[in-house]
Amino acid sequence: MQEFFTIGEMSRLFHVKVETLRYYDEIGLLKPQYTNKQTHYRYYSTQQFERLNSIKYLRTLGVPISKLLDFFNYRDIDKLVVMLNTKKTEIARKKRELEIIERKISRRLGQIEDAINTPLDIIAEVKLPEWRVAYLRREYALGEDIEYPISELVKDYGIDGDIFLGKIGISIALSDLKANKFDRYSSIFMILEEEDPIITSDITFPAREYLRIRFKGSHMDASQYYNKLFIYMTKNHYGLVDESIEIALIDYGITNDTDKYVTEILLPYVRL
Repeated sequence: MQEFFTIGEMSRLFHVKVETLRYYDEIGLLKPQYTNKQTHYRYYSTQQFERLNSIKYLRTLGVPISKLLDFFNYRDIDKLVVMLNTKKTEIARKKRELEIIERKISRRLGQIEDAINTPLDIIAEVKLPEWRVAYLRREYALGEDIEYPISELVKDYGIDGDIFLGKIGISIALSDLKANKFDRYSSIFMILEEEDPIITSDITFPAREYLRIRFKGSHMDASQYYNKLFIYMTKNHYGLVDESIEIALIDYGITNDTDKYVTEILLPYVRL
């Protein structure tokens, strides 16, 4: 039975890179059983197999090199138990984070599919549930860069922007809507999802009835659709009760094809 193995043989046996084994040797984590002084070849013994397997196992769990050195230097059961419990806690936290990301991805896919298949240029009367929002009162002129106020919103509310931002929307003030001014926005908001951890937000858009229209285009094309909504509102004796909600369902964040842009306008109304 072969007793000693070269670094190349160890690499092939354990699927560990030669460079990694050399590094382990340099830092004292796994030194060869002996090194030929003339050829400088490293040789490992079968007695070191268990140690390398333990190193691979703990590295797979994400245990840092510094902790491995500490553990193998003192070989203490309590240290191993602490390391494994720490990793167990980290894995449970990561699992929760991945579950949140999975739900967000599923929700986003549903929103995209809905936007792709939605009827366009049709006014619908819809009742929507309450939305919790992060809200920033900020004037925004049509055509201005919206990314800076979005970053302000994220910062002000402590939103974790690394995990898919919610739907971003803008609003036109009630006074401007009644004056038929559709090129100036009074606020920007983000619709928050149940998983979104933020510092605080007690702002909601209440559950109520809206007139909704979806159209091909961006905020730059919205003016004519506001006019359509107001014509419909007048014809049906409806009254406007609050500022608008305008959301880009598909925009430059998803596609470079401007012909695929879809924007939604919602106007809260009451029957007169």
